Amino acid sequence: MRQIVVVGASLAGLRAAEELRRAGFAGELIIIGEEPHQPYDRPPLSKAFMASRVEREKLALRQSSRLAAQWMLGRRAVQVDDDTKTLTLDDGSILPYDGLVIATGSIPRQLASVPISTPGVHMLRTVDDALSLRSELPHSSNIAIVGGGFIGSELASTCRELGLAVTIVTPLPLLATALGPLADAATTRARKHGVRVIERSVVGVRTAERVTGLLLDGGTTLDADVVVVAVGAVPRTDWLANSKAIVDDGVVCDGTLAVTGLRDAVAAGDVARWPYPPLNGELLRVEHWTTTVEQAAAAAKRLLLGTGPAFAQVPSFWSDQFGIRLQGVGIPSLADDVTVVEGDPAGDRFIAEYRRDGELVAAVSAGSATALLPYRRELAWHEVTAAS
Repeated sequence: MRQIVVVGASLAGLRAAEELRRAGFAGELIIIGEEPHQPYDRPPLSKAFMASRVEREKLALRQSSRLAAQWMLGRRAVQVDDDTKTLTLDDGSILPYDGLVIATGSIPRQLASVPISTPGVHMLRTVDDALSLRSELPHSSNIAIVGGGFIGSELASTCRELGLAVTIVTPLPLLATALGPLADAATTRARKHGVRVIERSVVGVRTAERVTGLLLDGGTTLDADVVVVAVGAVPRTDWLANSKAIVDDGVVCDGTLAVTGLRDAVAAGDVARWPYPPLNGELLRVEHWTTTVEQAAAAAKRLLLGTGPAFAQVPSFWSDQFGIRLQGVGIPSLADDVTVVEGDPAGDRFIAEYRRDGELVAAVSAGSATALLPYRRELAWHEVTAAS
């Protein structure tokens, strides 16, 4: 291969590009990024950066001195043609490639009932989103967060740390997808830290030049002068709509992360959906930092070698909120039974095992950096067995 193009200039794209160089690729390497910024770390946006403990320059991801890439920032791929192996960019220019890495990540899911165009309504995905929201917090008296996932919970924790009044509106307990039956404990913890949690759905906004509140189902209202919509994300695949790539809640790949339908193309990160061996080949898409890094390296090697092993790394996550670090390995949403084997899930320390049909599928803990190591090893063994 003489020219490889990486579409996506965030964590997955950068780490894939670095791995290409480590693996010996000496040709031209081009990285396209829709944002005008060099790659930066997103997890601090809802936490340390929002609290002004970390400034913009500290978010930059460290780059290998051997990267030697051509950066095309502030540009967007709008079409890929597999027959000619070319990309069309948003300015109409055509870019050829011999190899393609798709690392376009995800974008926040929007709610029709809460128009993002309303002044005072925010989303949180990019550093510019974070800067815009951060500038409003000191002047706000009522902050409403729509959504009870990781970003919503972390942001609520940061707002309380700043002494701000914050309400989370969610139809489900906090972290319901990540924690399953233990989600009620996450809601209890947030309430103990002064967060108002309303388990309702939002049906509209109240405005007077800017947002002044939310309309909830059942006819109730909630005063708010800042609203953050944090109801999950969707993979960024719109630019692939007319291509030969198979798109189904992400870019569908084979087990080695090669893109189904495209030649000499791989995918990594939030946008990739691949058959996960421990799930008997069921397609899986994971939006976690560690999985993104591991996938980027595996996808880069697959692109260069033309083959590779099935990607079967143990998914893992962490989240700092309300004075604790939640950590997990595996896929908790698969479980049909959850057992707390140590501590109190509403407290500062606990360990919980997640099983399906009696077999371990995940574990979650707080208060111990090493508690999950044996579970990770057990899950890794299952994955090796499934992959073989």
